[in-house]
Amino acid sequence: MSAPNGKSGQIRIIPVDGIRPAPENIKLYRAVSSADPEIQRLALSIASQGVLEPLVVTKDGYILSGHRRWVAAQLAGLERIPCRVDPITHDDIFFLERLTEYNRQRVKGIDEVLREEIVRSNPEESYQELLTERKERSDINLEDLAVIELRDIKDRAQISQAKGPMLEAINRIIEANRDYWPLSDRQIHYQLLNDPPLIHASKSDSAYQNTANCYKALVDLLARGRLEGRIRWEAIADPTRPVVLWDVHRNPADFIAKQTEEFLKGYCRDTLGSQPNHVEVIGEKNTIQGIISGVCAEYCVPYTIGRGYCSLEPRRQLATRFRRSTKQKLVLLALADFDPDGDEIAHSFARSLRDDFGISPDRIVPVKVALTRDQVDQLNLPPIMQAKATSANYQRFASRHGDVVHELEAVPATELQRILEQAITTVLDIDAFNAEVEKEKADAGYLAAFRRTAKEMLGQLQIPPP
Repeated sequence: MSAPNGKSGQIRIIPVDGIRPAPENIKLYRAVSSADPEIQRLALSIASQGVLEPLVVTKDGYILSGHRRWVAAQLAGLERIPCRVDPITHDDIFFLERLTEYNRQRVKGIDEVLREEIVRSNPEESYQELLTERKERSDINLEDLAVIELRDIKDRAQISQAKGPMLEAINRIIEANRDYWPLSDRQIHYQLLNDPPLIHASKSDSAYQNTANCYKALVDLLARGRLEGRIRWEAIADPTRPVVLWDVHRNPADFIAKQTEEFLKGYCRDTLGSQPNHVEVIGEKNTIQGIISGVCAEYCVPYTIGRGYCSLEPRRQLATRFRRSTKQKLVLLALADFDPDGDEIAHSFARSLRDDFGISPDRIVPVKVALTRDQVDQLNLPPIMQAKATSANYQRFASRHGDVVHELEAVPATELQRILEQAITTVLDIDAFNAEVEKEKADAGYLAAFRRTAKEMLGQLQIPPP
C-alpha cells in the first residue's frame, strides 16, 4: 500500500463540533491553548474576517492541518468552518506521515522539528543500518590471524612481611606527591634514593640503591601492590603506554544530558595574545608531563613532550604556531636531563627550526631551564649515575662537567614546578599577562550567564524518547 498523494477534495462547510483534534498533534507539536495570546489574536481576526484558509481534515473528521484555527474559531463563536477533506482516515498507516507533511511549512520550535524527524525516520531501517555498521567494524577473519592459545597459569607471589618497609616507603612518597598523580616508576625510584628503605627487612645490606636490580624490585613491588590493593591504581602510570578509550553512552538522553551539562565549559582566554614574544616549553620525557602541565596551563604556554630528541612533525607544528602568532621572537624553554644528550636537546630543536623550517636565528631564543649544573649543586643531588661514553655528545659534556649525570626525575616535583614557573615569568610581560587574566574573569561571568540562559531554554524542550 502506498501513501495517498492526491490533493484534498473540494471545500466543505463542516460543523465545528464535528471536527476532532488529532491526538498525535499534541505529541508532535505543542498543545494548542485558548489562553495563548497568539490564539486569542487569531480568534479576533477570524471573528472579523472568517477563516481565510480552510482546515484540512480526514474523512472521519480528524484535523491534519489547522488545529490553531479550529481552537480560534471556537473562541470566535463560529459554529461551522470551511475544510478540505483528505482521502484518508485517522487509522490509516500513513496518517502520521501526512500530518507532518501538512505542517512542514509552519514555524516550529526545536522540539517540534525533532519530533517530526523522529516520525519520518524508519526505526527498523535505522536499527538495521546500525547493526550492519557495527558488524562490519567488529568482524574478524580468524583464518588470517595467528590466534594465541593461553597455556599455563602464572600466579604472582604475595607481598611478604619482609617487603613491608619498602612498601611503606613507597606509599609515603605516593601520598606526599598526591598533587602530581599519576607518578612514574622512575619518579618513585629517585625519591626512594633520598631515604633508602631495605628491600628485604631481614637483610641489613639490602638498602635501596640506584642499580638495575633495585629498580626491577621496585617495578615488581609496584605491580604486586596494586594487584593486592595496597597501592592506589590511579597513583601510578606509565605514560609511554597510551590507552585510548571512546566516549560511549547508554542512550541519547544520557548523551544530551552530558553535553548540556558541559555546554560552553572549558573556555580559555588567550592570555598570551598581547605578549611581544611567543613562548613554548619543551620536555624531554613523558615522566615530567604531570608536573609541568599545571604550570603551563596557568600561563597558557604550549608544551611539547619530545621523549628524547623530538621528531620532525612536532618541530614543524611549533614553527607553524610561531609564524601564525606574528610575534617578534620564539622563546624555547627546555627541560631535559643533565647529561650529554639532555644538553643537546634544546640546541637540536632550535637548530632544526633554523635549518629545516627557515626561522631566522636572531628570532629564536633557546633556554635550558632544567636541569643545569648550578641546579645540581644547589639541590645537592647525589652523584648516582655515569654518562654514557657511547653518546655522540659525551666528549663535549664531559669536558665541561665530568661524567656524572642526573635525571629530571631526581628533582622534587615542587622544585621543578618552581624552576619552570620562574623561567616563564621571567620571559613574559607580567603586566600584560595580568591584564589578560582580568579580562578572562569578565569573560567567565559572561559565559556563566549565557550558559544559564541556554540551559534554561534547553530545559524547556520536551524531547521524546527514541
